[in-house]
Amino acid sequence: MVQIFIAFMVVALAMPVVMKWLGREGFFVASIVPLVGLIWTIAQGPRVLAGDYPVQTVTWVAELGLAGDFRLDTLSWIMSLLVNGVGALVLIYSARYFSRKASGLGRFAGFFVAFAGAMFGLVTTDNTLIMYIMWELTTVFSFLLIGHYRGRRASRRAAMEAIIVTTAGGLAMLGGIILLGELPGGSYSLTELVQAGADGTLLEGARASMGTGYVATAVVLVLLGALSKSAIFPFHFWLPAAMAAPTPTSAYLHAAAMVKAGVYLVARMAPGFADQTVWMWVILPAGLFTMIISGYRALRQNDTKLILAYGTVSQLGFMMVLVGYGTAEMALAGLAVLTAHALFKSCLFLCVGIVDMSTGTRDLRELSGVGRRRPFLAVAAGIAVLSMAGIPPFAGYVGKEAALHALTHGSTQDMVVAWVIVVGSVLTLAYGLRFWWGCFWDKPGVEPIELKNKSRIILTPPVLLAIASLALGLVPSWWEGLLKGHANLNPGEPGHLTLWAGFGLPVIMTGLIIAGGIILFVIRKPFERFQRRVAVPFSAEGGYRRTIVGLENLAGDITGRTQSGSQPMYLTITLIVMAAAGSTALIFGGTSIAADYRWYDTVAQVPVVIIASIAAVLAARARRRLKAVLLLSLSGYCVALIYELHGAPDLALTQVLVETITLVVFVLVLRRLPAYFSNRPMATSRWFRASLGVVVGVCVAGFAFFAANARQHRPISSDFASEAYDFGYGQNVVNVTLVDIRAWDTMGEISVLVACAIGVASLLFIRDRKARTDPLRNIARPGMHDRVWRVEETDDHTKVLDEQNLKYVQDHQVREPGRNNLWLPAANTLAAARRSVIFEVGTRLVYHTMLIGSLFLLFSGHNLPGGGFAGGLLAGIALTLRYLAGGRYELGAAIPMHPGVLMGGGLMVATTAALFPILLGGSALQTAAFEFTLPVFGDVKFATAMVFDVGVYLVVVGLVLEILRSMGAEIDRHGEIEGLDDDGMSVPTPQSDRRKEAVTKRDAVEGLK
Repeated sequence: MVQIFIAFMVVALAMPVVMKWLGREGFFVASIVPLVGLIWTIAQGPRVLAGDYPVQTVTWVAELGLAGDFRLDTLSWIMSLLVNGVGALVLIYSARYFSRKASGLGRFAGFFVAFAGAMFGLVTTDNTLIMYIMWELTTVFSFLLIGHYRGRRASRRAAMEAIIVTTAGGLAMLGGIILLGELPGGSYSLTELVQAGADGTLLEGARASMGTGYVATAVVLVLLGALSKSAIFPFHFWLPAAMAAPTPTSAYLHAAAMVKAGVYLVARMAPGFADQTVWMWVILPAGLFTMIISGYRALRQNDTKLILAYGTVSQLGFMMVLVGYGTAEMALAGLAVLTAHALFKSCLFLCVGIVDMSTGTRDLRELSGVGRRRPFLAVAAGIAVLSMAGIPPFAGYVGKEAALHALTHGSTQDMVVAWVIVVGSVLTLAYGLRFWWGCFWDKPGVEPIELKNKSRIILTPPVLLAIASLALGLVPSWWEGLLKGHANLNPGEPGHLTLWAGFGLPVIMTGLIIAGGIILFVIRKPFERFQRRVAVPFSAEGGYRRTIVGLENLAGDITGRTQSGSQPMYLTITLIVMAAAGSTALIFGGTSIAADYRWYDTVAQVPVVIIASIAAVLAARARRRLKAVLLLSLSGYCVALIYELHGAPDLALTQVLVETITLVVFVLVLRRLPAYFSNRPMATSRWFRASLGVVVGVCVAGFAFFAANARQHRPISSDFASEAYDFGYGQNVVNVTLVDIRAWDTMGEISVLVACAIGVASLLFIRDRKARTDPLRNIARPGMHDRVWRVEETDDHTKVLDEQNLKYVQDHQVREPGRNNLWLPAANTLAAARRSVIFEVGTRLVYHTMLIGSLFLLFSGHNLPGGGFAGGLLAGIALTLRYLAGGRYELGAAIPMHPGVLMGGGLMVATTAALFPILLGGSALQTAAFEFTLPVFGDVKFATAMVFDVGVYLVVVGLVLEILRSMGAEIDRHGEIEGLDDDGMSVPTPQSDRRKEAVTKRDAVEGLK
């Protein structure tokens, strides 16, 4: 089961490439995975029918009891047959539904296969948390499939509507899952949970400790998720809107797969919870009302696809009542209707797609004579309509007849439910006949439309589905043998599936359904006029839209009042709340002061703290920005010294490197800011800010002091030293913690670093969004004269001539980059006034030494101070020296590579190192050690965590390169355009004016494009 799920996801990732190679023929390749899944599911049939259910467990987080449990029982087996079988047919159908020139086929195929895989995982997992993950995956992929036509407003709107409604229900369901899992006697295993509900263990445990109300609340929350997923009132409005999706999406998601998830969940939990009063109060009214109201609305639709959409909602309400009724007879009938519905409704949607392709319309008022020219299609659709209406001898009739037979021998409630089902079935037959008549009948006065498509491949899936609808109806006893395994889990006699159970009330009801449906179809025009006159004042969709608009207006009002645009105000509010909340907790929380505290470890720490404090105060009082930055850096270096004095050389090394890089970044940014802070009089606010700073500082110090003294148990870090060596095979506790013990934290941190760097760079380099060749690009390879010094524009009026460039170079005493200077090849591009012989020579002397030192820190960090983070920072500082000595083109000479490649490569290396142990039977990020002997080096002990550390190293180097590129070289480029000197003062020259004007025109033209 897990292997099939993985196969779905792997093929989904590959589909964009496959579709690019093969075009729409790639859908045949996509259908292979569900076909294989179907064959495997059929092969498991004998074991499932014998009660020997296949089970597979994949350990996830064993310490928390989380595991990927998968179980193929009767219900999962039936759903897997539908998910794989219908999915394969729809993919084959898609190979001819979409035109050869259709765009986005790779995206559609990938999302479709991924959705099918998520649905397969949903119906086979036995863990409620894993089921929720699959549940939300189907929500996300359905959102992407419904919104496939991104250029259409209706598609975008329908996709948003579907994801908002189903996600809200899914979150409610998650709350119910957690409640049921954490209650005494509860479980996160679906099998155990249903068993605990059936034998009363869950209720007894809850009653003894918390009260039965918690169980009822949990049940309601889970049902909210099921109702929203299956479009049951009051969430029924999203599914008809989702018909804006391509027809294959409707045929699969909204007929055979996604909307069945809620029905599946109710069927799964009914044996354990149907006896709950709240269960029946939710299921029966919602299901029956949905069946009636949606069938009624289907009769007023003229779009054939919308008729089927409202009919689908009506049938879902019918199925929800059957599978949630809680008796064996109704459960058997429910599974029969569920199976039949997947067959006939997907068939009907596919038929609508063919009619739409052939005629160019879905409006039944414009269609005429299609059945005469497409007889096989008309017959297939007719069989599906009769099965949907419950007409013998089709599959839909068998399930409906079993339900009526079960209800007509019961209580008054059962009889009420039976007659409501009769009314709903009358509506079903009426709109089914109206649909078939509208699609295929010869209508007088309506000119037949020329049919275009004659593909036999596209006709095959609906014909096979129609044949299956007929075949199942003809062998009800065999069909019953497939379904009774789940039906028997419910209390009561299981009942039977049959074409003839003898003359009685169910037969009379069926006759009334047929007669009523035909009559309602015959009087369809007067009935339509009646529907137009009787307008319902309120609709669920209107309520949803008013709610969304109200929330947007409320959010806008709150944002307008709170988001003033003042960063100092935001910071002030945040600090006041933090200080007030924390101080209140300390004062009223019964905090006590330990008697054995100490002020310092060594006397040498005292003067360092005093210097750091004085530097911080002077930084706050400084008026020059550069002075403030230097004083802040002094405080940072003092912190590093405190780490060293405290016996933490690894932290001290990292702090020094971080502080150095931070100082460089600040200085680079300050070039574009005024030299002095604002001179506005701030007599009042100055004292307020100073007081707030003192208060916050005292509070933070107090929080740290009391938190350190509040520990009652032995810290887990006390075991880090032994675990670092026993499991991480390293003696440097800090680095082993980063790459092994808490490596997931590091994985998250480097991901955030990459995301932030890309975000900052995209703001500064928005002009390069389309990766155009730019002669002023700050990372260029020396010697590429044309790319560096020639501006090639698409607009003749915005060209910058080579002569102007040459004159600019001559005026500023700048030479193009060359290879005559092998150490700093781009230094020749700097003006003579900006070059420093001492700085260039010093850079030449230490650059390679620093790189070697960074590699030493990387490879020795597992046992000595260092690691990938520290090594990457040192390499970044080396790059910074080259940039400062050689200018912005020196970055391209140092690393002729885009920083994103380095960061992406680092993430790839780290991710590979994290996942590779799983392939060898281990757990993610597990470290292994290899000992061997090398010439010169001698005995070597290599820990695989080193590979993860290499990824961290590359990410950090790429991050620093991106910072230099963004904050340094890009600012240099702007300075060249604006004609600024080294001190940021404007130097207007004809050349700079021409360059600025040319680039401004170019950016304006490209913006318009």
